[in-house]
Order: sequence, then structure tokens, then C-alpha cells
Amino acid sequence: MPELPEVQALVDFLAERTAGLAVTKVELASISALKTFNPPPQSLEGAPIDGVHRHGKFLDIDCDGTHLVFHLARAGWLRWSDQLPTTVLRPGKSPIALRVRLSDGSGFDLTEAGTKKSLAAYIVRDPKEVPGVARLGPDPLADDFTLERFRELLTGRRTQIKGLLRDQEVIAGVGNAYSDEILHVAKVSPFAIAGSLPPDVVDRLYAALRETLSSAVHAASGKPAKELKDAKRAGMRVHARTGQACPECGDVVREVSFADTSLQYCATCQTGGKPLADRRMSRLLK
Repeated sequence: MPELPEVQALVDFLAERTAGLAVTKVELASISALKTFNPPPQSLEGAPIDGVHRHGKFLDIDCDGTHLVFHLARAGWLRWSDQLPTTVLRPGKSPIALRVRLSDGSGFDLTEAGTKKSLAAYIVRDPKEVPGVARLGPDPLADDFTLERFRELLTGRRTQIKGLLRDQEVIAGVGNAYSDEILHVAKVSPFAIAGSLPPDVVDRLYAALRETLSSAVHAASGKPAKELKDAKRAGMRVHARTGQACPECGDVVREVSFADTSLQYCATCQTGGKPLADRRMSRLLK
């Protein structure tokens, strides 16, 4: 799933390539992908693109005041073409969910692999009409996301810090991969209780949050859309590196598996050398 750094890179990529262009056609190949019906897709046709923006993990293309907002979910992606094929999309015949044609012949497809379809697109007058955007917490890279504000978000929270970092209503844009990375950099257990973290650990976690995301945004900047997934994987320290050596201490990277996801961590760096039990209600082994 693309998270804040990759989504920001896609925003920058699209902003550069769509400047001065207009939408000529929107083709829908998956009816379930479009979550709104008014305005219709035809309302975008002929509209100039005024800007491309990010709201957490949502991309927002402003087409003369009408917004195409989409969330790529777990298996979605954006595929750019300098020259789109002229063939008409056939519903259900490819992984393409939606195609946007632009005035110079270029454009992009929103694709989704697998059978579980979660990619979501919205056509709205205001991005806050999208429920997921309206509920977003603060952006962790915003200038006003201060240490004090971060402290306030954690105060009184009885949830595990891993889950809190991933909660889009608390902090926008961080998902499973970068929460693993942030916690590893901060040397914090993924199952530490957010509201019980000592002040010095909160300071360290805030710095890790900002620095990890900023570095990832910088690393992704300027890369074409087709290279972002590989670049993300290559930059990971512990996420998806189960069994490999921790780059910090050399210990083996461990994993905790859940029903439909998993997390990775280093016991030496993050849990005092104690492995976490690999079950849904994990606790430190005694």
C-alpha cells in the first residue's frame, strides 16, 4: 500500500506532467471503484487541471473546481502513459479500474491487482465530501505538527503505539510499513502503550516520525510512478525483512503475524531483547 512518501511522490509526478493540460475523457472499467454519482465522470471532461494535492494517503486532482480524489488502498496503483492506447476499456477484462485521458494524448490508469477490490475514487466539489478525507488527523510533516501537538495526541491513549501511528484519524498518511520503520528508528516496541510512553521516548518517537517520513519523501522525489514500489522496498530497514540482519545491531529481524497483515521489528533494538509472541493478542514473552 502506498503511504505518505509514495503518495507525495505521485502527487509531484502528476503535477509536473499535467500542468497546462485538460481532461478529455474519464473511462470507468470498474463500477464499484467510483463511490460517488454526482457530479458524474462526464463533468470532468474539458476541465483544465488546476493542481494536484495530497490528503493523507488520498490523491486529489483539482479540475477547475471539481475534484477527482482517489485512494489506492492495498493493491491499487497509478500507471502513467505518455500516449494512452485508443482502445476502449472493457469492464472486467483487465486490472484497470479507471482511465483518465488528457488533452495531449497522455493520461493514466488506476489499476488494482487481486480479487479483493478496495481502490476508491470520488468525484466531488470539495475534497472534504470524501468521508475518509473529512476524518483525517493532522499531517505529520505539516509545519504546525509540533512536538507539543504530538504529545497531546498520545496523552491518555490506552492503545498500542503501532496501531495509533496507523490510525488515519489520529495521524494522516502513515501505514503498516512506515510505522514499522519509525518504531525501529525510535527504538520503541510496537506494542508499547501510547499514553504510557515516558517523555524522552515521546521526544525520540516524534523525531523518528518526522525524520523517517521526510527522508522517504526525499528518496521518492523525482522518481517515475513505475519505480516507486521498488524504491520503497529497497529503503526499508525492518519492514518486510523478516529473517534478515537488523541494520542497527545485527540481530535477526522478527515478525508478528495477524490475520491479514504482519509487522517486523528488532528485539534487541526495540523490546529489550525479548521476542514478541506471534499471536493476535501479543505480549512480551516472560
